[in-house]
Amino acid sequence: MDALTLFLLFAVGGYLLKSSEQRQRIALLASHLGRHQIEKLMERLNEGYMRALGESDPARQGQIWSMHEATEQQLALQFQRFSDELSQADEASTRVNRNPLPHAHRWLPALLAPGFDLREVMRVHARGIAQALDSATATPDPRKKARTLLAELYLMQHSCHWYCRSRSVASARLLVRHQTTYEQLLDAVSPATRDAYLKVVQG
Repeated sequence: MDALTLFLLFAVGGYLLKSSEQRQRIALLASHLGRHQIEKLMERLNEGYMRALGESDPARQGQIWSMHEATEQQLALQFQRFSDELSQADEASTRVNRNPLPHAHRWLPALLAPGFDLREVMRVHARGIAQALDSATATPDPRKKARTLLAELYLMQHSCHWYCRSRSVASARLLVRHQTTYEQLLDAVSPATRDAYLKVVQG
């Protein structure tokens, strides 16, 4: 067997393993998210915030902000429930790889297959979402609340895509969908979220 054939066999085998791992991860996350309306609530808030920010009439703008307060609370509550349910999942199935090799965390030493637990990072996101709304109550600036809450939500989406695919794919999707970078999100979330998040993902 020549070197090229051997390389192709390894490449195909690696692709199949990676695809299998991604399907398992997508299925696990979907099984938990499917019990909630988190994505629909996020879309509703995103559209509502954009409308409010583009409204020139202060009275009308205030009405739009007020219309979405119930959605904000519902989203925070549902995401907390999702995080609590996900915490019951098996640790091996919620491990997020920083090593690009498929199933690396299962067969390589931790030093060679660094990663973090999705359950832990989702707990960080749940706290961040709740704290963004609590801070808005103490300092009622709807624009600041909208920016912080959207940053918390986008970073949570990035974590989900990182778990299902990879960090590079997650960052590319973030840039395409929201015209922002991973680094900009880290600057936009609350300091408490940023510190807790980096502690988890960086080990």
